[in-house]
Amino acid sequence: MTTALMSLALNRPVSSNIAMTGELTVTGKVLKIGGLKEKTIAAKRSKVDTILFPEDNQADWDELPDYIKEGLTGVPCDTYKDVYDVVFGDIKKEEVENVWSDVL
Repeated sequence: MTTALMSLALNRPVSSNIAMTGELTVTGKVLKIGGLKEKTIAAKRSKVDTILFPEDNQADWDELPDYIKEGLTGVPCDTYKDVYDVVFGDIKKEEVENVWSDVL
């Protein structure tokens, strides 16, 4: 939801080849989830090539068979900044500041 709202605020679509899973605290911490294997398989079936997942699920990612991870880049994320850097990393700081200055 956070990324969808950021996409809307920045008027920048999120690439359709990126999938993500995890819950976010109000302080920006990405929390551990269950079912990473199933979510990874679903992402792969949807032609995704990058999957962002909670850093606390790294052991789950490491346990996945290579044939499931083949063609996927797994990106462990500890905070929303890690997600932002992958999804919107090409946006200049000034562009973001301009968006928020209009809101505030």
